Amino acid sequence: MAANDRAAAPGKSGGSPGADGLMRASLSAVAPGTALRDGLERVLRGNTGGLIVLGSDKTVESMCTGGFVLDVEFTATRLRELCKLDGGIVISSDLSKILRAGVQLVPDPTIPTEETGTRHRTADRVSKQVGFPVVSVSQSMRLIALYVDGQRRVLEDSAAILSRANQALATLERYKLRLDEVAGTLSALEIEDLVTVRDVSAVAQRLEMVRRIATEIAEYVVELGTDGRLLSLQLDELIAGVEPERELVVRDYVPEPTAKRSRTVDEALLELDKLHQAELLELSTVARALGYTGSPEALDSAVSPRGFRLLAKVPRLPRAVIDRLVEHFGGLQKLLAASVDDLQTVDGVGEARARSVREGLSRLAESSILERYV
Repeated sequence: MAANDRAAAPGKSGGSPGADGLMRASLSAVAPGTALRDGLERVLRGNTGGLIVLGSDKTVESMCTGGFVLDVEFTATRLRELCKLDGGIVISSDLSKILRAGVQLVPDPTIPTEETGTRHRTADRVSKQVGFPVVSVSQSMRLIALYVDGQRRVLEDSAAILSRANQALATLERYKLRLDEVAGTLSALEIEDLVTVRDVSAVAQRLEMVRRIATEIAEYVVELGTDGRLLSLQLDELIAGVEPERELVVRDYVPEPTAKRSRTVDEALLELDKLHQAELLELSTVARALGYTGSPEALDSAVSPRGFRLLAKVPRLPRAVIDRLVEHFGGLQKLLAASVDDLQTVDGVGEARARSVREGLSRLAESSILERYV
């Protein structure tokens, strides 16, 4: 089997960044376009069924009885033929070799499972006991199920996944359009120093919504394998700059620490990430995640940006210089009022860069106001 036909096999659950990370890696290993998916679909079309363990170690070996020790190169046709045997198949962790075939897998019967069929119950228990993904091809139900770390995912046809992915992409386009509108309004309000907590929360809310929809589409891209290349390009174009913008908004507006409360940028980002979908719809809840009180009065209270977000829009301005400018001037309004000479007093800002910053901020201020009122 050619190297470019093999997907990297996921590791055991103990070494993965989490259940979601292991499931994502496992889906990539069995995605359309891989030799393993080709073999599984051959088994399904052949109406024979199968039970395949995607990895091997001493624990897997200890639960295998009977069958044959093969240690042969993996191919889709070999997988199809070996699944005709009444038993399970063990594949190497890198998916390059078929190690065993026709084996009876005997996992710990005390491991709880909600599956009913013998093959599916075995697959679920084996995946939980050994930590490797296990694939079950159902002869009667005509489906391929992937068991990973207690999770079960049915592998669907690409057309069905693409249909849902395109719906999600259309939703993402609408949300991104609305995000651009509220972000443009925030920029204009920042120039005029009229920003309220409500305005900031609205932008943070939309950024989080767009990010979550994009994450859902990214899962579809993984499931689609080679069939998801066009979808991946569309997704990358739509969400370009969303993640940096999310961090910049928080850096601009996370409240200064006080005796009663303090929240770092990372903590605020984590709090936003932890919000449930229903909570994300409430601006007051978003405001609390950012570190504000979230009361109706607090939502209408004025806040001033530090300037990270607008400075990031100035071309060829390094992040280290942005940090020093914000630290020196302390806020966007002072930055907007600063002359070229004032800007040059900051370490790393020479005359040319000072003029670039001054002209860049002036252009941003002019375009933001025009976009809002014209």
